[in-house]
Amino acid sequence: MSSLYDLLTDNPVIAAVKEQNSLDDAIKSECGLIFLLTGNISIIDEMVNAVQSAGKQVYIHMDLMEGFGRDKYAMRYIKERVAPNGIISTRSPLIKTARDLGITAIQRIFLIDNLSIDSGIQSVTQVRPDAIEIMPGIMPKITKRICAAVKVPVIAGGLINEKDDIIACLNAGAVGISTSNKNLWNI
Repeated sequence: MSSLYDLLTDNPVIAAVKEQNSLDDAIKSECGLIFLLTGNISIIDEMVNAVQSAGKQVYIHMDLMEGFGRDKYAMRYIKERVAPNGIISTRSPLIKTARDLGITAIQRIFLIDNLSIDSGIQSVTQVRPDAIEIMPGIMPKITKRICAAVKVPVIAGGLINEKDDIIACLNAGAVGISTSNKNLWNI
C-alpha cells in the first residue's frame, strides 16, 4: 500500500465519514483515503475491512470510537485485531503510543486562537506524528503558517464545503483535505 503522503499526492481529498450509513458512499467515491469518525468496538473491524477490501486506506479517529480506552492496550488491540492503516487523535500521549507501536498516526489540532496555534506547533514538534490535521481548514493564511512551522504533512479539515476551499488549502501548502461533504468526494 502507498504511504500516506503518496496517497494524498494522487488524490488529496479524504472522505470523512461521520455516520455509518455514509460509509458505502465513501467506499464508492474516488477518495483513496477514508477517515472513520464513527464506530464502536463491536463494528469497527467490519468497517475497516469493508474499506480495505475496496482497495482504500482507512484511519480511525480513536477519540470518537465508543468502547475503547485511551491507552496502550486499546492501541495494541487496534493494531492487532482491527488493523487500520492508521489512527487519528487529538491526544498527544495516544499519538506517541501509536507511533511507538508502529501505527501511522495523525494528530488533530483545533486552531481557535494564536495560543492554540503555538501550542499545536509545540506539540507536533515534541510528539512527531506522521501528519497533522488542522481544524478548521478554511484558513489558508493559518495553514501556510502551520506548514512553514512543522516538518510533517498537513491535512486541512473542517468547514470545507466548496471546491474553492480545497484549492485554497492546497495552495497554502496542505497535502490533503478531509471533508464530510459527499459532494466533494468525487471532484
